Amino acid sequence: MQLNLEPAEHAYVLRGADGRSALVNDRRLTSSFVIAPGTLLADWTPPAPSLLTPDALQPLLTMSPDVVVLGTGATQVFPPAAVMAECLRRGVGIEVMANDAAARTYTVLAGEGRNVVAGFILTGS
Repeated sequence: MQLNLEPAEHAYVLRGADGRSALVNDRRLTSSFVIAPGTLLADWTPPAPSLLTPDALQPLLTMSPDVVVLGTGATQVFPPAAVMAECLRRGVGIEVMANDAAARTYTVLAGEGRNVVAGFILTGS
């Protein structure tokens, strides 16, 4: 049987995340980040989920996604209504969940070829 190496479909593959770290490709991240299939912003510095503002989501929204997946750490914490309203105003869906669930959801949506961007809030070690 012959095996052929197929190149990865996406430049950045999220392999998992929890409240303190995430694995993107073979790189362990310990600070908050934004990921899309072809983009990794490893220097996203949002406030705590309950203090998010529409401006804090700009790095995600400038990528013109159809849906934003927001990982809020070890537990699900909904951002203020103004953040949700900004996404709705732009016609962008937003899903908010704990990082482990957000990682699974993002991976499925990206694998389906959806126009998805995810932001993960990590608390560090």
